[in-house]
Amino acid sequence: MNPDWLTQLAPAHAPAAAGWWPPAPGWWILGVLLVAVVVFLIRRIRDPHRALRRAALRQLRIIRASDADGAAVARATQNLIRRYALAVFGHGRVARLTGEAWLRFVVDGGGEALAGAPGRSMLAAAFGNVGADDDRVQWTAGAEGFIKRARAAGGSPP
Repeated sequence: MNPDWLTQLAPAHAPAAAGWWPPAPGWWILGVLLVAVVVFLIRRIRDPHRALRRAALRQLRIIRASDADGAAVARATQNLIRRYALAVFGHGRVARLTGEAWLRFVVDGGGEALAGAPGRSMLAAAFGNVGADDDRVQWTAGAEGFIKRARAAGGSPP
C-alpha cells in the first residue's frame, strides 16, 4: 500500500450551484394559485351586474343625503328602483308592472321595507299625492334591499 494515496485524489471542490429553473413543485402550485386568484378578481371587478349595483347604491346614497322634500325623495327612489329593475330583469318583465303588482315585485326581490303602507305611501308621494306619509327611511331601506338582493335568474321574478 502506498502512503501517498491521498495525493492521488482529485482536488476538493464545491458542488455546482442549484439552478433557478425548473422551480420546485411548491412554486408551480403557488404560481397556478396566483394566476387563478388574479383571473377571479378581474372577472369579479369587471362583472357588469356588480358595476350596475355599485352605481345604483351610489345614487341611493345621494338620494339619502339630499334635503329634498318627501315627494322628490319618493320620485327619485321610485325612479332608481324602476331603472335598476329594467336593467336587471329587462323591459318585457318590468315595464308593464304598476301599483300593487310593482310593489309585490319589489318586495319579492328584497325590498321588504316597502311591504304594505310604506310602499303605497312611496307610490302616492311619487305620483303627486300631497297628503302621503313621508317614510323616506323605509323607502330608501326598501330600495337598498331590492338593489342588493335582486337577481335575474332565467327571467323569473326575483
